[in-house]
Amino acid sequence: MKDETEENVRDLRVRLREYALRILKLYDSLPKYGAVHVITSQLVRSGTSPGAHYREACRAKSDADFISKMEGGLQELDESDYWLDLLVGGRHVEEGRLQPLITETNELIAIFVSMVNKVKRRKKLVK
Repeated sequence: MKDETEENVRDLRVRLREYALRILKLYDSLPKYGAVHVITSQLVRSGTSPGAHYREACRAKSDADFISKMEGGLQELDESDYWLDLLVGGRHVEEGRLQPLITETNELIAIFVSMVNKVKRRKKLVK
C-alpha cells in the first residue's frame, strides 16, 4: 500500500509540475501589454504555486498543517481558473485553446478538495 501512495504522490508532483509549465508556456505565447499581460502575470503566480503548496504539504508536521497547505494550493487553483475564465471571457484567447488547461485546473481542484476532505473526515473535522 505504501508503494501505491508514494506512486500517487510522485504522479501528482509530476502533474502539478507539468501544469505549471503549461501555464508558463501560455504566458510566453501571449502579448506582454494591456489587459492580457495583467491577467497572465496573475495567472503565472497562481498557476505555478499549487505545486509548491503540494510539496510543502507532503512535508507537513501535522494534519492541520497539511490541510492549511493544501487549502492554500486550492485557493491558487481556483484563482487560476478565474484568470483563465477572464482570458476566454475577454476574448483574448479562444476557449478551444484553453479548454484542456481549464479541464486540468478543475481536475486538480477536485483532487485537492478530495485530499483535504479525506484528512478532515479522518480527524472528524467534516461530517
